[in-house]
Order: sequence, then C-alpha cells, then structure tokens
Amino acid sequence: MRLHQLLFALLFLFVVPAPGEGGLINAVQRYFCRVRGGRCAALTCLPRETQIGHCSLKGRKCCRRKK
Repeated sequence: MRLHQLLFALLFLFVVPAPGEGGLINAVQRYFCRVRGGRCAALTCLPRETQIGHCSLKGRKCCRRKK
C-alpha cells in the first residue's frame, strides 16, 4: 500500500506545473487549438485569420482562417 502512495506522490509532483510555467496546461491548450483547426501564433494572427483562443498562458494566440 505504501508503494501506491509513493507512486501517487511522484506522479503528482510531475503533473503539477512550477510557478510561472503552465507545462501541462499549455500542452492541453495547444492540443485543443489544433483539434479546432487552428495554429499557434507567437504574436498575432495573420490578416486573413481570426483568433479562436489561446495556446499558452503567456499570450500565444490560436488562429484559424476566416470562414
């Protein structure tokens, strides 16, 4: 039983992001951006694109072509 508790504690330490980093959260946001047919732009979307969300906590935008 103690082995399960130790493994859970180690898993928890690896999943929880460090302050200022959203490693797991950013990965999930990038994944959902691609699922919605978008791409991650560093600064801003291109003129023929519209912003449909965010790819990270630091301001990267999820952009998709206008319909």
